[in-house]
Formats: sequence, structure tokens, C-alpha cells
Amino acid sequence: MKLRTKYLLFVITLHLITLVLSYFIFKDNQVLFIVSEIFILLSAMLAFQLYRQLIQPLKTLMTGVEAIKDRDFTTKFVTTGKHEMDQLISVYNQMIDVLRTERTKQEEQHFFLEKLIQTSPTGIIILDYDNKIQQLNPKALQLLGIDEKAIVNQLVDEIDHPVMKQISGLQSGEAKTITLSGVTTFKLQKSHFIDRGFARVFIMMEELTAEILEAEKKAYGKIIRMMAHEVNNTIGPVNSILQSTLKTDQINGEQNGTLKNALQVAVDRNQNLNVFMRNFADLVRLPQPNKKSIDLHKLIRNITTLMALKAGEKEIEFEYNFSREPITLHADEQQIEQALINVVKNAIESIDQKGTITFTTTTRPSQLIISDTGKGIDPSVSEQLFTPFFSTKKDGQGVGLTLIREILLNHQYKFSLQTVAKGRTDFSISFDS
Repeated sequence: MKLRTKYLLFVITLHLITLVLSYFIFKDNQVLFIVSEIFILLSAMLAFQLYRQLIQPLKTLMTGVEAIKDRDFTTKFVTTGKHEMDQLISVYNQMIDVLRTERTKQEEQHFFLEKLIQTSPTGIIILDYDNKIQQLNPKALQLLGIDEKAIVNQLVDEIDHPVMKQISGLQSGEAKTITLSGVTTFKLQKSHFIDRGFARVFIMMEELTAEILEAEKKAYGKIIRMMAHEVNNTIGPVNSILQSTLKTDQINGEQNGTLKNALQVAVDRNQNLNVFMRNFADLVRLPQPNKKSIDLHKLIRNITTLMALKAGEKEIEFEYNFSREPITLHADEQQIEQALINVVKNAIESIDQKGTITFTTTTRPSQLIISDTGKGIDPSVSEQLFTPFFSTKKDGQGVGLTLIREILLNHQYKFSLQTVAKGRTDFSISFDS
């Protein structure tokens, strides 16, 4: 029962009892009866006035409560001239001013935070209470290369993406560096904040590829230049001595044939060493691309013609799955040709005997995929594929893939090398900038 109802029942009951009692007074003393009736009327009027004074503040308070429930912090009340009522109104108005100020401040902070997230150069992924992806900023979408609609409201563990698999294994406060396809490097950092009493997780993604590649290039460039300097300083004089010795009469006879052959082997070995060092030096001296318009399909045909003999030795066939429309690249033809020759050479070497190398091109997006039926890539070495001087071959120098990487990065092409299925390894190059 409401307070207003209780008050009315009490007042009405009290006055009814008083009226009944005054009826008995009427028999004995009519004057006293009239006085009692006047008293009862005054009492009823006073009770009504008290009712208005007591209930009106409560009504006003309830109106303010409803406004607060509706998050309306603009409703304020004017003073009435009654002390108690004005005190209540003053407290309410002060509270509304504070709430409105705090709400405005929170909205401004939220707007600033949202703007900061959206424009951040760091990828940010926000998870809800159930570990589902709630929000991604544009940088995160760009780094992941996926559509927002495809992963929002999905559990992290259920999303088939290498970065998501790494995120699911991170603990709050932990950071980790990962490398995808041997080229792209990310730093992942997992943290949390408290929202309405519950911990919510967010992940920051930062691409370190450019910084790491630049640091690598400076490091191996310095080493290669030092090695090349020392080797060249040695090879030149030694070759000169050997050539002079070969021309002398003392070793031109048949009895000195063995010595002559040994000296020739030494000369050839020095020449091979010179070529070996030149291959490394090419990584450092790689010029900026001299870009011109080139026909990709024609370039591929030229490369396969060049590599046909080497492929024929292993009974390897070339297959072409070209797009109907021609693909024109604005690139350095010599550099791109060298990169593709290395890719095809690696594909041939990965096939033991009898196989297929397929060239697939698309226009939307503009892309080239070179697929081979070789033995594939061991997952344990996939992250090191494009690392300078790393090679899975017994006598490999680790130069080929590094040179491919430098050429494609200088052209700002995206690329990847991965075994997508048993008996199929793809080297993909995306020409869209």
C-alpha cells in the first residue's frame, strides 16, 4: 500500500470517529456540537493542506527519479518558496548538474577513445565477455586481410586464421612476435580492461616487417661488403700468380701435367668463389626498380622456355591457367624476370621426378600463383624461408629466396610461399597495391 493511501485512510478514519463522537454531544449540548463541527472542518482543511505539503515533494521526487531512469539529465525544478520543498529541489538540481557533467565527460571520453581506436596505426581487436570478437579497427582488418562481417561475433578459437590461433593461446599481459609465410612479422600483445565489473580483453597488433627487414638488410649488407672486400683482395693477386705460373716453361711439359691441372683447378675454384661472393653482393647492390609496362603472360612464357630443358631432365611439365584478359605490370622487367626464374628453379628442384608446375593468373585481384607438385615445405622451417642465408638445400647459399623477397618488396608486391595441400605448394604474388 502506498504512503499516500495510508495517510488518506488514517485521516478519513480519524474524522469519521470524531463525527460519530460529536453526534452524541449534539443531544446534550448543541453549542458544543457546533464548535466540534467547526473544529472537524478546520482539521479536515489542515489535513488536506498537510497532504499537499507532504505528498507534493514525493511526486516531484518521483518525477525526477523517472527522468533519471530515462537518462534525461536536463529536467530541473523551480523553487516553490516552501523551505522543505526548496531544500529537496536544490539537492535534486545539484545532483542533476553533476550527473549531466559526468555524462558529458564520459561521452566525450568515449568519443575520443573510439576515434583513437579507429585512427590508430596499431591494429586493435576487442573481445566481449564470451571471448567473441566484438570490434576491429581498420588497421587490424588491413593486417588480417579479412572481412569484418566474417569474424565479428565469432569465437576466437573457431576462426581459421593463423593470427587468431596465436591470439587464443596468449595470456592477458603476454606479448608475442610471430612470422607468417616467412615474411610478414607481427607483434601481438594481449591485455584487458574492466567494463561494468567484468574483465574484457583486447589485442594490439603491430606489424614489424619493415623494421625487421631493414635491420636485417643493414646487418647482412655490412657483413657481405666486408667479406667481398677481403675475398676480392685475395682472389685478384692469387689468380695473377696462378696464371703467371701456368705460363712458365717449367710446367709446360707432360711430366708436370698433374701440377698444371692442380693449378687450373685452383684458378677455377677462385673464379667460383668470385661468383659466389657476387651473388651475395647482388643483394646489397640491388638497384631501385626501373619500372616499365610489361606483359606478365609473355614474361612467363619466356621464362618457361628458358627453363624447359632443366625441367625436361626431370620430366616436369608446365601448365598454364591464364586469365582471359592480359595482365600488364608496371615493373622492372629484368628484376621480376630474375625473381620468377628463381621461383621456377626452386619449384623444379622440389620435384624429385615427374611432376607439374602450374601458372595461374587472375585479374581481380591481379595475382600470379606458381604451383608445384613437389615434396612441400616442412612446417618447422616455414617461418625461416625468407631469412637471409637460410637454406634447406645441402649446398644452398640462402640467396635465392632472399633475392626474391628484396625484388618483390621493392615493387611493393605482397607474396607468400606455403604448402596448401599434400602435393601442392603455392608461391603467390599479388600485384595490387
